[in-house]
Amino acid sequence: MSILASVGGLKIGNPGAADSRNQDHSQQGKLGKFRLSPLSALTVLRTYTYGMLCKSASLATPTLPTMAAMSYPLIKNPRRSVLRILLVTVLFTAPLAPRPVCAEVTSSETPTQRFDGQRAYEYLKQLCQLGNRMSGSPGMLQQQQLLEKHFAQLGAAVGFQQFQIRQHPLTGQPVPMANLVIQWHPESAERILLCAHYDTRPYPDREADPRRAREGVFLGANDGASGVAVLMELGHHVRDLPTHYGLDFVLFDAEEFVFEERSDRYFLGSEWFARQYRDDPPSHRYIAGVLLDMVGDARLSIYQERHSATWSDTRPLVKEIWSTAKELGVKEFIPRIGYPTAIRDDHLPLHNIAKIPVIDIIDFEYPDRSNRYWHTTADAPGRCSADSLGKVGLVMQTWLASKR
Repeated sequence: MSILASVGGLKIGNPGAADSRNQDHSQQGKLGKFRLSPLSALTVLRTYTYGMLCKSASLATPTLPTMAAMSYPLIKNPRRSVLRILLVTVLFTAPLAPRPVCAEVTSSETPTQRFDGQRAYEYLKQLCQLGNRMSGSPGMLQQQQLLEKHFAQLGAAVGFQQFQIRQHPLTGQPVPMANLVIQWHPESAERILLCAHYDTRPYPDREADPRRAREGVFLGANDGASGVAVLMELGHHVRDLPTHYGLDFVLFDAEEFVFEERSDRYFLGSEWFARQYRDDPPSHRYIAGVLLDMVGDARLSIYQERHSATWSDTRPLVKEIWSTAKELGVKEFIPRIGYPTAIRDDHLPLHNIAKIPVIDIIDFEYPDRSNRYWHTTADAPGRCSADSLGKVGLVMQTWLASKR
């Protein structure tokens, strides 16, 4: 049984048992219909309610630690219960102190708490320890549980946008899939989207040895885990960022659930997300979006992706982010279009179907122009670095801080 409560278009409730994951959700159309864990539901309801009161009164929204203190359960001792009731009443009704004056963070200033590249790298290794994480696999299920717990503990609203494909390319059986949606400030109507894919390719099919290509284990340290690791670390810093815009992290499933290159389709999760956003519009809209893919290469070089740099609605966003990197002295963001052809990635359905201005931040020279680590067993944590993750994360953190 699932108890659902609606908060800003978000559905909160028990994620359900494993059998609910196997239902056919291909006809289920709500972009905002996510299943939230009980771990995050109570915090979201209380934070949202008080946040709306603060917004209507032009007051500062309390921090999550403050909300945790307010939501501490009453105990059986009558005297202590009365004191707690009085305390909560005062907190909710008394005028709050004026918003503290803070130094404005410009693109040339970094936030107070810098992005921790080493911790992001530890997250990357933790994900790779789960093994291959292709859609519908035990590794993917373990990853979903790990990420749900991680972001809920940071105070986010965490939910799954479930769907499925009707036929596995090899077995013909249905495959349950889910995009993971992480929200902060769900009451905000204007939002920023940061995203990555969290599935891995089924096999390291670009291995020169045909047997290894069929039987090897593809870990996807860079192509899969790196973008997720950046968002896991960035989640620690969201409470320090300006709150004019809401912020969503979306981790897409089935970006490359591909067994046969010539017939299997890419980008199933982002296409599903984009179609729900278009066909059943939510109450919010995304003003900008950034896709993070293959951003952990120890020999980092991030050129401007051709689509992102030439679409009229995303060109200014590319300029903003590469300018932020320049002011921070992050030379790995190279301010010109690179790579011989435009890259096909999750930003295509987001931009072309949902009409969201999303750019792709990707290092498609892994480790150099030969791209020889891509889709091979060489894509392991040792080919990535804390320094690279830290630089990408710092650019994103500083850019977000400038969006006031």
